[in-house]
Amino acid sequence: MYIKFLRQLLYFSAAAGTVAALLSFILPQQYISPALPFLFLFFISASLLSFFFLLKSTGKRLIRFVNAFLLTILLKLILYIGVMVAYALLNRTDAVPFLVSFFILYLIYMVFETVFIIKYSRNPNKESD
Repeated sequence: MYIKFLRQLLYFSAAAGTVAALLSFILPQQYISPALPFLFLFFISASLLSFFFLLKSTGKRLIRFVNAFLLTILLKLILYIGVMVAYALLNRTDAVPFLVSFFILYLIYMVFETVFIIKYSRNPNKESD
């Protein structure tokens, strides 16, 4: 299942990266953060780590899965807030484009992960990748 998630995450990230690259040609340079490619790597890494943690907890009782799910959400939110605040304080000139890019990527990756986890949790034994 982890390999399937990785594959779909990479396809999804490639599609989102293509849209971001096209927008970088359309929008003025001041609206695009130079950290955008690194944000993609950051969100891919965070998604993979959280899904790995959730996958390990699915074999246990349902309440443990729910607790693990909520814990990953909490830890990711703390990490995300820390990254946003640190970057905004260290790079004030790029703070607004970075925060907008971060928020948009947060939303799309959150939707992707949620949809994948809901599909997986409905029938975890169907797919054995």
